[in-house]
Amino acid sequence: MSCWCFQTLFCDLSASCLQRNHTATVYWDPTHKMVILKEGVLETEGDAYGFLNNTLNSTGWSVLEIRAGYGKTQETDELTFFLAGYLEGFLTAQQMMHHYSNMFPQLIHDNKTLSLVQDFIGKQDSWVREQVKLNKSTDPLWAHVGFITSQMDGLQAGVADWAKKQGKKPLSKFEVQFLNAVGDLLDLIPALNPSHPRLVDFKLPGMGHCSALIKMLPGFENLLFGHSSWYTYAATMRSIRKLSFSSYPGFLVSLDDFYLLGSGLMMTQTTNNVFNSTLYKFITPKSLLAWQRVRLAHSLASTGEEWAEIFSQYNSGTYNNQYMVLDRSKVKLGHSVEDGALTVVEQIPGLVQSSDQTQALRLGYWPSYNIPFHENIYNLSGYRKMWQEYGEDFSYDLCPRAKIFRRDQGSVTDLASLKHIMRYNNYKKDPYTKNHPCKSICCRNDLKAVKPTPGGCYDTKVTDYHMAESFRAEAVNGPTTQGGLPLFRWANFNNISHVALPSFYNYTFVPMEPLLFSP
Repeated sequence: MSCWCFQTLFCDLSASCLQRNHTATVYWDPTHKMVILKEGVLETEGDAYGFLNNTLNSTGWSVLEIRAGYGKTQETDELTFFLAGYLEGFLTAQQMMHHYSNMFPQLIHDNKTLSLVQDFIGKQDSWVREQVKLNKSTDPLWAHVGFITSQMDGLQAGVADWAKKQGKKPLSKFEVQFLNAVGDLLDLIPALNPSHPRLVDFKLPGMGHCSALIKMLPGFENLLFGHSSWYTYAATMRSIRKLSFSSYPGFLVSLDDFYLLGSGLMMTQTTNNVFNSTLYKFITPKSLLAWQRVRLAHSLASTGEEWAEIFSQYNSGTYNNQYMVLDRSKVKLGHSVEDGALTVVEQIPGLVQSSDQTQALRLGYWPSYNIPFHENIYNLSGYRKMWQEYGEDFSYDLCPRAKIFRRDQGSVTDLASLKHIMRYNNYKKDPYTKNHPCKSICCRNDLKAVKPTPGGCYDTKVTDYHMAESFRAEAVNGPTTQGGLPLFRWANFNNISHVALPSFYNYTFVPMEPLLFSP
């Protein structure tokens, strides 16, 4: 399910749909230490209030809005986060259950793997809670980890409340943790159980996990920012949350990582692989998962350099990505682009490396396509060896998407042309794709001639400098049909769980912008 989330704690939120088809308000009763929920109403004096517009089938996206911290109750920060999580869990409970049903079989294929993952996640959660207890009064980082933990607890409590009212079995604590750790599990599962099979092997030449492009126009007239997510199409139960981001039911983060932040920072990422399995020895439960560190960096950082420094602490070595952090305050349209405007951060188990890549932005563009930029990260994670074995598909400069971005980025002059390149797939005619539907900007793995699978590029989000200022973006859900490619239809892959997903995808870009509350 796709969802765009406007989520705030002590700041404004908004939604892209006027009709609110599932609203609720929660109050904290300090006397009885309990949550009082009023379903079907939106009371601005509530301790948390918001709504879910379940418009997936009509627009390709659902819209979730949560606002907390403005109620009359003088609650603690931990309680504010708990109530925000509680309300989100209650509003999205059914969608969370559907999304779990779709995602679990994509990642867990046997009881051994399930047991290993449950054990690791349990130990990691216990370690985190102990560190919060010991350090929250003296260390702002651990205080904020405590807020995140409280929001997760609230999320589970909200789901349980909804399930009780519906006479259904609620998601367990592990199942809620599983949803938020989906990205981390991409590395955690092979680290714990190297023999575990994957639905889609993104380590094969031509595969990856997302494409991104940041484009500065020649006269610094505008800054364009685009991202296309790649993964199994079973993940297309999407939702779009001052913090605006694309997400999924039950996720306290984006996963595909397309963020517009109240600090003026913008962030996106593409996923890198770890081919050097010896690095997995650095993965330990005594760490913070990537999704937790992303949340921390968003909350505590005001510059790209600060973001990188915060994110690098307690590295779990899971969900190893290239993060691009753009600081709009350092971009003066029509005038200059200051150092620190673009910070690129890359992670592998045991190491996080970052650098200022503003000069690339001044020269015109920064592309990202699942191959590490930093030479040290590139070599340690095993890409050089893969290049030697498989060829230029694993070359940072010469892989197909690098060539396509280099060739076509000059045509990107506005939002329309950014949309075009981020949905681009002309695999039958483009000489760089060699007739492979995933060696392009927006992969269609379901169109492979041999062993097609329902995975690849399943959405695109775009914005520019001016839109980001007011937390606006445009987004489309579903595999690309650009150039006459056929619609993706689940009827061709009925063996894959796709509960509550559209039977086919024929959506267009829709605006995600604040309407209820001024940003």
